[in-house]
Amino acid sequence: MIEVKEDLLKRIYRKRDPWSHKYNFGHLLVIGGSKRYSGSPAFNALAALKAGVDLVTVAAPERAADIIASFSPDLIAYPLKGNYLNLSHLNELINLTENKDAVVIGGGLCRGRKTLKLVIEYLRRIEIPCVIDADAIHAVAKNKSIIKNKRFVVTPHAYEFYILSGITVGNNLRERMESVKKVAERLKTTILLKGHVDIISNGREVAVNRSGTPLMTKGGMGDTLAGIIGALLARKVNCFDAACAAAYINGKAGELAAKKFGESILASDILNEIHKVLPRQR
Repeated sequence: MIEVKEDLLKRIYRKRDPWSHKYNFGHLLVIGGSKRYSGSPAFNALAALKAGVDLVTVAAPERAADIIASFSPDLIAYPLKGNYLNLSHLNELINLTENKDAVVIGGGLCRGRKTLKLVIEYLRRIEIPCVIDADAIHAVAKNKSIIKNKRFVVTPHAYEFYILSGITVGNNLRERMESVKKVAERLKTTILLKGHVDIISNGREVAVNRSGTPLMTKGGMGDTLAGIIGALLARKVNCFDAACAAAYINGKAGELAAKKFGESILASDILNEIHKVLPRQR
């Protein structure tokens, strides 16, 4: 068992070359949102930028994309026709994936049959690293073979883990570790099971992350986590290390925000603390 510690960040965030330029540290594609939800992909994108990716493009249905574009001039929002994503958007999304370094998919998509079918076909066709979160986990649960032996990170909470695996996990840490390792090995992927203690496994190694606070139950805090993982994948960090480091960063940023705001903590407060967790660059 590996205990995730701060020293992992020092290994990942190495000193930059003085001649570094845009695209050296990745371009992330975020796919999410719907008529009902726009916050999730926005949190993905903003957290990714705070975690050090160079560029983020958010592909979302029109209403969500327009709202996301208004959040920050740092975001590139690409509107897709309609209120929900479906197979008619597949070729456009594949074209958007060209020249990207990683993808985050799932936040705010909703679980309509046509949307989940799009997710399955999209994941089947891509080869770059990808974070599969939220509603995209429900799609993968219907066709698990599409994630095998790809550079994917799946980020379920306990119920989503049940949907994915059929296994109900309790609060026993040892049992959680065994279950996550077994499922990750079977699915040939990396899984980050979120909880009071996060469990990360690629089917061979198992890590635990203890950063965080019970105050991190507000909506959006899993979205910031997914965005940080996406940023690290886009920066060419391997799936297991990216999941471990992101869990630590998100949890520590949550701890810092909780000290300030207590019960009033919001996911947007986590965004403002990420820079304090990362190693300083000179």
